[in-house]
Amino acid sequence: MFIYFDSNGLSEAELFSGPQATQTEIGYQRRDGISDAGLAHFQKAYPGEKINKEDLFYYIYGLLHSPDYRARYADNLSKELPRIPAVKGAEPFWAFSRAGRQLADLHLNYESVQPHPVTLDTGKPIQALGPKEYRVVKMKFGKSKDPATGKTLADKTTIIYNPHITLRDIPLEAYTYIVNGKPAIEWVMERQSVTTDKSSQITNDANHYATETLQNPKYPLELLQRIITVSLETMKVVDGLPGMSLNE
Repeated sequence: MFIYFDSNGLSEAELFSGPQATQTEIGYQRRDGISDAGLAHFQKAYPGEKINKEDLFYYIYGLLHSPDYRARYADNLSKELPRIPAVKGAEPFWAFSRAGRQLADLHLNYESVQPHPVTLDTGKPIQALGPKEYRVVKMKFGKSKDPATGKTLADKTTIIYNPHITLRDIPLEAYTYIVNGKPAIEWVMERQSVTTDKSSQITNDANHYATETLQNPKYPLELLQRIITVSLETMKVVDGLPGMSLNE
């Protein structure tokens, strides 16, 4: 849901005080970010439907993934907060809400989905790989030749994870799930790496989190495979969204 968490005792808590705040066992307060007026607006749009704030949140989450929505409001989305219209009819509303629930579950629980069964080229049985052979520095795409021009192109069906591991047979449709202008897979490739900031000379090494915090040197590889699954499943849900006819 649209919620805010604030620690009890902090002055900022008063900014979010209201009758819907609830005390939790860990000393934090949970607050709805959807206003009563916003809920009332949508309840009025769909008389007779029992819509609560959670239903509305998932409707919004589903709607924001709609290609129709993004195309209709492309100019607005680049310079202002999203406009959230009421689609025409209760059935499409519930379709977006159900899709939003599915998408939220995928995106919140991405670390628990099954890794996509890509082909792992390791040069030897994967069981024989040691912890150091899972170390990642910078992933990159494979290469292919354009038969028409002879130019070298990135082959996105292949990701060279490190000198010991190459992922093959990655479905190209997985790259159609875009987050902030870039495929989610490419965000993972970029973040699960070793980089040094030029100005501070501070090195960020994703392997430290994998080995020291999670005690799992395979984590960057497994995360990449899981995000392939999330991307494919996300696009299945998105492709099943209804068209966006507005209740205007």
